[in-house]
Amino acid sequence: MKAYDCDVLVVGGGIVGLSTAWAITRAAPGTRVVVLEKEDGPARHQSGRNSGVIHSGIYYRPGSFKARFAVRGAEEMVKFCAEHGLPHEVTGKLIVATEAEELPRLHALVQRGRENGIPVRELGRAQIAACEPHVRGRAAVFVGTTGVCDFGAVARTLARLAEEAGAQVRYGAKVEVIGRRPSAVAVRTARGEVLRARALVNCAGLYSDRIARLAGDDPGLRIVPFRGEFYGLAPGREELVRGLVYPVPDPAFPWLGVHLTRGVDGSVHIGPNAVPATAREGYTGRTLRPAELAATLAWPGSWRLAREHWRYGAGEIRRSLSKRAFTEAVRRLLPEVSADDLIPAPAGVRAQAVLADGTLVDDFFFKESERMVHVLNAPSPAATASLPIGREVARRVLAGLG
Repeated sequence: MKAYDCDVLVVGGGIVGLSTAWAITRAAPGTRVVVLEKEDGPARHQSGRNSGVIHSGIYYRPGSFKARFAVRGAEEMVKFCAEHGLPHEVTGKLIVATEAEELPRLHALVQRGRENGIPVRELGRAQIAACEPHVRGRAAVFVGTTGVCDFGAVARTLARLAEEAGAQVRYGAKVEVIGRRPSAVAVRTARGEVLRARALVNCAGLYSDRIARLAGDDPGLRIVPFRGEFYGLAPGREELVRGLVYPVPDPAFPWLGVHLTRGVDGSVHIGPNAVPATAREGYTGRTLRPAELAATLAWPGSWRLAREHWRYGAGEIRRSLSKRAFTEAVRRLLPEVSADDLIPAPAGVRAQAVLADGTLVDDFFFKESERMVHVLNAPSPAATASLPIGREVARRVLAGLG
């Protein structure tokens, strides 16, 4: 019996897992890589259920993984899409202050963008109207490096490139058991297949903490799922938005607020509204997985997060339950919109890592152990930054192989 079925097992066929597989094959040709994805195709969850924005990196703390990888990743993602004929457009975006109290935060964003090496331009009311005639604001910044693409198409292309380089991508391969020995890692899938590898990479997204625990590692955090609810502009009303329009975010939270996004197909998405999900893949309010909800409620960080930020959460829940309340939030940026202009659009779920003390993990978070690399927090802008993230994870796992 052969000692190893492959050199590296990658758990998770989203955009980060597939980028990692491709990066390993490019950095170390001949390395045998197998990607295990539980769904019947790639990018069925976070990677394929988002607004498709190529983020510039303006929001993120200088020197953080998010800042460095987003700035580099945005440039690389545009080049990747162009090289492989994938739909994309560099539109730029407006970050708009609608109230006087938001102006200091807007000016702080300008400074942060410049520290991160991002060209930004400050706009007044007349310049906002010239860019987005239907948008209201006191002041704004224009970020020219922001764009849109189809991250699902990017993930499918990464899967193809990885396979062409010799990797295998296996769908319908849910990981149920992980065993570790000093010289190997063994995985058993739901189909009963057993694979032995020299190392394992955990890119399981919404289930990354569970995969870490299956492997015998304490992640030190839990994934708490938040459903991102979107509306679209009704046909004939898309002309209200030319490009991308964002509010000034609250720096205490990782969410960017309800924003307006014209996608590569010309449709306009509005959202997301972020509410606690009752399942890790709970894309509707009716989806309930009791065991997953119980695990979220058992984590002390969930309760501490709720106690500290209940006012913010109550506002999100109100907008979830009331289309009128959601419309009011949108009208801060887009006064002409009405409830009749908004039509429900597919939701996404954000895998938000939360520490036991209730702290939201703000940056990408990696954890390594013997023959393991775990990607434990990779929310937005992970899709934008997926190419440099893949190289970083590949570097770590290859270094462990020696």
